[in-house]
Amino acid sequence: MERQSRRTILKSSWLPLAGMFGLPSISAAVQETSSPYRRPKLKITDVRTAEVRVHGYQVHVRVYTDQGIVGQGETTDASQGNVPLIRQFSRMLTGQDPLNIEAAFERIRTSGVFAGAQAGVYVTALTGIETALWDIAGKALGVPVYQLLGGKVRDRVRVYCDSGEREMIPGDERSKARIEEIQEMGFTAAKIDIDDARDTARMDRVNWTASNGEIEHMIAKIGFTRENYPKNFDLAVDMHARYDATTGKRVAKEVEPFKLMWLEEPVPAENIDAMREVRASTSTPICCGENLYMRWGFRELLEKRAADIIMPDFQKCGGLLEARKIADMAHAYYVPVAPHAVTSPIGMMATAHVCSVIPNFLVQEWHWIDSRDLWRNWVKEGEIIQKGFIPLPERPGIGVEMNEDAAKKAQVPGTPWFEPTRRG
Repeated sequence: MERQSRRTILKSSWLPLAGMFGLPSISAAVQETSSPYRRPKLKITDVRTAEVRVHGYQVHVRVYTDQGIVGQGETTDASQGNVPLIRQFSRMLTGQDPLNIEAAFERIRTSGVFAGAQAGVYVTALTGIETALWDIAGKALGVPVYQLLGGKVRDRVRVYCDSGEREMIPGDERSKARIEEIQEMGFTAAKIDIDDARDTARMDRVNWTASNGEIEHMIAKIGFTRENYPKNFDLAVDMHARYDATTGKRVAKEVEPFKLMWLEEPVPAENIDAMREVRASTSTPICCGENLYMRWGFRELLEKRAADIIMPDFQKCGGLLEARKIADMAHAYYVPVAPHAVTSPIGMMATAHVCSVIPNFLVQEWHWIDSRDLWRNWVKEGEIIQKGFIPLPERPGIGVEMNEDAAKKAQVPGTPWFEPTRRG
């Protein structure tokens, strides 16, 4: 009888399982990459950018390789100033193996220790590149990104709808129409904003300590929205980190009867003790973290039990692997993760890959309800949200590709569109 080799055993055991569970891409990846000498040999040749403005300003990143595989990423919010940084990072990446993602990330991060590599614009620029490298890795190995991050624990990712620019005004027919629109789209959760710089009850243009009149207006908005959604529909409320601890505690207490999914950033997240004070004062779940970066930005927040839910933005906090590390750290404290997400379908799908692999995922944001036509056409695959959920694709990499004819409609005037990097 012929003695079976280790490779033969692997092949015979993996292929039936792959067929049984519908995962032929994993089987192919095992056969093609189980030995070092069969690994794809790739080198980075260029990094290019395009700047768009839809819900705020975003930078799209493409990393090119010598075998024609191109990875795509996206940055948001702290994206102003990303382009020159990405151009600088490109010099460090050219000629490198794009599959060594952690090594590339750490080399660039540690080289910028005196250039702001702890947070903000520097980390956001690096995030776009890191995401593009994961897209390359998935395409090179023939598997979706979620498979490289440990494998999915759910087949689809629940999404909530940010209500957009339309203010929720008690009794307003346009506000009711927006609430009906969100339900018709299949969402089971939504978020509204209650911070209003134009509130007639505001006493001071600079100081955001809320007056009694402002708080009454906030509660009226929440009450109106809550009563127009079904009881089993989840509602979150955002204060955008505008207020002080006094206001935060008052509002958090007042909204307890509404049983919110969460109250978001009643105070700025950088003062952990103030956030903890608000959380300790109420039974309303407190959520924060969209402006925190990397694991270190969330460490004290978790250690001090200052939030019930964290909301890192995976397109600016350090990348997909860093997002997984943040989520794993939160899991140790039994804290769920509800990512902030305001990017195009490319960034949204990249975020969904991470959400599919973390056990403590709660819900992912969507913020393009005021740009629905552009959203639907942004990628060649079309609409990625199906009845309030993002189904995870089986295509390699992130699983979506930009439709440039649509995306160019949002191009920032006067900016380059994935033009080759000039050397010299």
